[in-house]
Amino acid sequence: MAKIYIKKTVVEKPIKSRKEIISFLLNYSKALSFIKTSKMEIEFISN
Repeated sequence: MAKIYIKKTVVEKPIKSRKEIISFLLNYSKALSFIKTSKMEIEFISN
C-alpha cells in the first residue's frame, strides 16, 4: 500500500503593513498599463 505523508503546516505571523505602502501599491497598479503587439508586450506607467 502507498504511504500517506502529511506535511505539517507552518503557522506564520500576520504581516502588519503601513497605510503608505498599501496606498503606493494601489496607485502603482492603477497607473500600470500594458499594450500587446504582434511581436512584443509593452508596459508603461501612465503618470
